[in-house]
Amino acid sequence: MTTETTTRTPLVEMRDIRVAFGGVHAVDGVTVDLFPGEVMALVGGNGAGKTTLLNMLIGNLPPDQGSVKLGSSLAVAALDQHRDSLDPGVTVAEALAAGRGDTVMVNGKPRHVVSYMKDFLFAAEQARTPLGRLSGGERGRLMLAQLLAKPSNLLVLDEPTNDFDMETLDVLEDMLSEYPGTVLLISHDRDFLDRLVSGVIVPEGGGRWTEYAGGYSDMLAQRGADLTRENRKSEPQKAARASAPATVESQPAKRRMSFKDKHALETLPNTIAALQAEADALQQQLADPKFYARDRAAFENATSALGKLQEQIASAEERWLELETEREALAGDGAAMESRD
Repeated sequence: MTTETTTRTPLVEMRDIRVAFGGVHAVDGVTVDLFPGEVMALVGGNGAGKTTLLNMLIGNLPPDQGSVKLGSSLAVAALDQHRDSLDPGVTVAEALAAGRGDTVMVNGKPRHVVSYMKDFLFAAEQARTPLGRLSGGERGRLMLAQLLAKPSNLLVLDEPTNDFDMETLDVLEDMLSEYPGTVLLISHDRDFLDRLVSGVIVPEGGGRWTEYAGGYSDMLAQRGADLTRENRKSEPQKAARASAPATVESQPAKRRMSFKDKHALETLPNTIAALQAEADALQQQLADPKFYARDRAAFENATSALGKLQEQIASAEERWLELETEREALAGDGAAMESRD
């Protein structure tokens, strides 16, 4: 496999790896580097050796031949898909704070547990909710919250799109786009890969693997063949991270709003209404002709507070209009793509 010439220090260096099971090579002569900030995906059919390669990349499985060098600062966090392992009697706040009261440490910085919960679509009143009362989607989002609170610079996700509902997948995409470290994942979801990954590693048969730049569609454009095709070229195309000339037209992934933007679009009308109610109450106070004479300081405070509320209302209304315009544009793009299909 080709490697990237760069002055950056790899987080993981794999050199000429070979692993065989029952005389059959799952990995044969693979060389790859994982660099900080990359989102790398392993794709391929069942039994191709994706999980084997993943476990070698993070040091969980030694190769028969070759070497794997892990960075001295490597800190791996893996998503545990076994939701049954969650203690049903523990509350949401207790599961996230892990004995630190109402504080969650995220990227080395303290966050109030309720504030952190809201990032994953939990309401403040759910802080004391036992995990046994959460829905499947809520449990999935809790597991993501626990994962991203762990100190790490390498996230490992094995088929994350299999068991999560759409709401949880929106959260996952949003959080992965902001994760400062490296992400290594296995997935069959093409749209998911096209939206997130910077490179894909695919099996070429006989234990050989090739790395391609970009998402799934970019890989198809460079490779010129789908992974599901049985008739492949005898000599697999070699692709560096610099994009090779496309041999087939790449199909763009459908764009959609991020989780945070959708959540803001849904909640802003209520926020605006609450702000407007506060502003109306202050305006009624200020309409009293005796208010200024009775309490000049209170009058000035109310006037200042009203000005700030009006600014917040204007900002919230502007933001809602931007998001609604974006939603309509994306809905139009989706309809156009479907009509072309």
